[in-house]
Amino acid sequence: MQAFEYANPATLQEAVAMLGSSWGEADILAGGTDLISLMKDYIHTPKRVVNIKGLKELQGITKTATGLRIGAVVTFDEVAESPLIRSEYPSIVQAVLGVASPQIRNMGTVGGDLCQRNRCWYFRQGFGTLGKDKDGTSLPPIGENRYHAIFPKGDAYFVSASSLGPPLIALGAKVKIAGPSGSREIPVEELFVVPTSNKGREVSLAPNEILTEILIPSARGVRNATYEVRHKQALDWPLATASVALRMKGSTVASAKIVLGHVGPTPVIATEAEALLAGKALTPDLAAEAGKVAVNGAKPLSGNEYKVQLTRVAVKRALMEAMKARA
Repeated sequence: MQAFEYANPATLQEAVAMLGSSWGEADILAGGTDLISLMKDYIHTPKRVVNIKGLKELQGITKTATGLRIGAVVTFDEVAESPLIRSEYPSIVQAVLGVASPQIRNMGTVGGDLCQRNRCWYFRQGFGTLGKDKDGTSLPPIGENRYHAIFPKGDAYFVSASSLGPPLIALGAKVKIAGPSGSREIPVEELFVVPTSNKGREVSLAPNEILTEILIPSARGVRNATYEVRHKQALDWPLATASVALRMKGSTVASAKIVLGHVGPTPVIATEAEALLAGKALTPDLAAEAGKVAVNGAKPLSGNEYKVQLTRVAVKRALMEAMKARA
């Protein structure tokens, strides 16, 4: 690991001031579950590491007038055990419990999950965010690609690694971001971006900005669920996930949100499948049809066509799980 300066700010303003104006100058340390690995592998070589774990402004789960606030350094364990979250947001709890390692849940934070780097092995072996060789050749289409995107965007074939991204998008959540000019709020779906260069990042944060909290609207009366398909039940990243949020009118679906995870470089909103459900009673057959429609436009690579069927199943099972949930 390359030597670095360690900073332990007392306030959020101090933390922002300690960050750099370009990527690589400084990195943020929260849970450290991904950053430490990146530094050990020399993928990240920051001059300074800024510890935000102890900042009180970034802690806590609290009820608000419009829903719920989750501080960025809240751990997955805290989320899983929170009565406030368990009562209205089963899709979030299911996504968190999908992280099967108690150690990761104890250390990993919600902000870190949203901002973590992708797991593509070309990136992790030093070929850049987009996994390109020195001559600009994109490696996933011609190499081993069994875990890559079936909804690639441009030259981006990696999959978004966030567990919380899909359920938060389905629930209409926002994130608050602090920077030198103050704070701003954006919908969670706008946090995830497709890098335009091999050195780009997977989120829309500037190098000197910090994600400070998640703001989730009330889900009272919204049936929501997450279903993940994994290779194994031990610590592993999902092969495909689906998060859904259904607003009902009697026995029919008034509106639906369906968000796919781990199948594209950003979470994929399945708008065609959402439209299919509107105004209809949700049956197993309709849920299966929604799963089929959700993968329209998928472009699997040579080794990951199996993900198409897994995604169909994830959508169907998430929808049926949501219908069992307490509204």
